[in-house]
Amino acid sequence: MTYQEAIDYINGTSWQGRKPCLDRIRELLRRLGDPQQGLKTVHIAGTNGKGSAAAMTASVLKAAGYKTGLYTSPHLLRFNERIRVNGHAIGDAELADIVGRIKPQAEDMADHPSEFELATAAAFLHFRDTGCDIAVLETGLGGRFDATNVVAAPECAVITRIGLDHTAVLGGTLEKIAGEKAGIVKPGCPCVVYSQPEEVLAVLRAACAEKNAPLTVTDPALLTPGFDSTDGQSFTYRGAEYALPLLGRAQRENAAVAIDTVGVLRRRGWAIDDHDLEAGLYAVSWPARFELVSDDPVFVVDGGHNPQCMESVAENLLTYFPDKRRVLLLGVMADKDWRAMADILAPAADEFVLTAPANERALPWAALADYLRPLGKPVTGADAVEDAVRLAMSLADENTVVCATGSLYMAGVVRGCFGLGGEKL
Repeated sequence: MTYQEAIDYINGTSWQGRKPCLDRIRELLRRLGDPQQGLKTVHIAGTNGKGSAAAMTASVLKAAGYKTGLYTSPHLLRFNERIRVNGHAIGDAELADIVGRIKPQAEDMADHPSEFELATAAAFLHFRDTGCDIAVLETGLGGRFDATNVVAAPECAVITRIGLDHTAVLGGTLEKIAGEKAGIVKPGCPCVVYSQPEEVLAVLRAACAEKNAPLTVTDPALLTPGFDSTDGQSFTYRGAEYALPLLGRAQRENAAVAIDTVGVLRRRGWAIDDHDLEAGLYAVSWPARFELVSDDPVFVVDGGHNPQCMESVAENLLTYFPDKRRVLLLGVMADKDWRAMADILAPAADEFVLTAPANERALPWAALADYLRPLGKPVTGADAVEDAVRLAMSLADENTVVCATGSLYMAGVVRGCFGLGGEKL
């Protein structure tokens, strides 16, 4: 099997319309020798911040000398980004070999695995084949029926910020979504939870109590910002000071989750000293999260894709660029709450450039334009993301910041326009 054949095979099966269950992934993994068994894990769910918290936790474990797997989704440009060991994405030949082993088993199943289930099986095989000491797993959707939830009790279960997203699958209230996310908590398994509204915390506390799972809740009162600029930020949490290359208040809060997760791992015997923790946070790389990709013109890329993310984007624009004219390059998915996203961004925008991510779920930019024009901001657009980037850049001068946001599916293409993982414009 070639690399392209492997990618085509994985992408050939959608998750949409599939019955949420763990039966398919369990059968597939059983056929493959249950590569997930014996693997130590940190399992992370949440609506926002779970990828960042996963990247930070993996970076700290790597700094401590552990061979660390990291499984996240979606990718920015290449599928390989989803499966990493010590920061290195799985190689093309390795992925082709693994999918070549998976395909005959999947094809022999009465209920064929979904795209995400195939990818999850590939990650478990790669982590076993490379001898990972531990793997940090980000759920794809929800928690209870997510394919990653086949692991035994992790070293720590983590639940980041919960918001209203994927409501058709997870439920229409924060409490219902919290219940689905809490499905990753296993009996006796320590759990770290980002500080949430009380009605959400009540659900998470009840789930932990039912499973006799020790619970740690991050404490925002102990999180104090320090130096903060587009070069990075510092902060103090639980009395210790840290530096972080990622920008924004939300990333400080995600770092607090990672710090508390490391505290749990230490109590479970993992050798992670203070220097490892500081070095891991300082070295973390997590692209397209309010990432400055150009100084001339100033251009920021953020993969935010729901109203909670847009609140963070708007806050960061006003914090880091209070005196600049702000051009928002926006492309969204039709199945997201894009009207709320636009409403949140509008006060922080002076002008909009619209496009549509190259995805079958993308909202045509003309429909987004029809909604935005009555808000009183100039609106233009382009069909191709690359053309929209050029258009936005043509509108920028030394007093302008351009921010591309609305979808991770668009963020990778935008980064590629600046030579980051793709061809430079």
